[in-house]
Amino acid sequence: MQSRTPAPRATGRPRSAAAHSAILAATREALVELGWSKLTLGDVARRAGVAKTTLYRRWAGKNELVVDAVAELFDELELPDRGSLAADIEGVVLQFAAILDRPEARNGLMAVVAESTRDDALRERVRASIVDRQKRLVLTGRTRAQRRGELPPESGPEETARKIDLIFDMVAGAVVHRTLVSAEPADDEWAREFTRVLLLGLTGAED
Repeated sequence: MQSRTPAPRATGRPRSAAAHSAILAATREALVELGWSKLTLGDVARRAGVAKTTLYRRWAGKNELVVDAVAELFDELELPDRGSLAADIEGVVLQFAAILDRPEARNGLMAVVAESTRDDALRERVRASIVDRQKRLVLTGRTRAQRRGELPPESGPEETARKIDLIFDMVAGAVVHRTLVSAEPADDEWAREFTRVLLLGLTGAED
């Protein structure tokens, strides 16, 4: 009888998608109620109804767990096809602002950003799990606009990467500052004006 080599055990996501979602949801709930400093993996496990060892098998510690919990919220962002580049930008800006209006997103993002200022490894995880993942929206939007003839193609991959970074920084930075720092509404009127400035520049004039 031939011996069978055991199949490698899956890593990362728990076998139960429901358990995975419950853990991340419990993390966001704890962030809102307790804040970063008082949140513990034991409390998250209790809220999620799982063993504490389940968390330690998937996350090295609190930092990684909290970043993944926050990242899941921003994965809800989609770039709507509203027929024009301007309308597409307005749509994603309003979605982003709506997510940041949720206490679990607002508290979670502010917590990981604050902690990452003194933790280089955490900063890299925020960049990889949140920032880099959401740059897909900019790439999708530019490609769509280029197919419509609204934007010219770039000269090469390096220029594309630079522009993707710049556009993401401008959009994300403006919305985060507006909603979390200034605590002002990013409503339809603000989204339209921001998009106009983004596309035309400060001295640009509409046709």
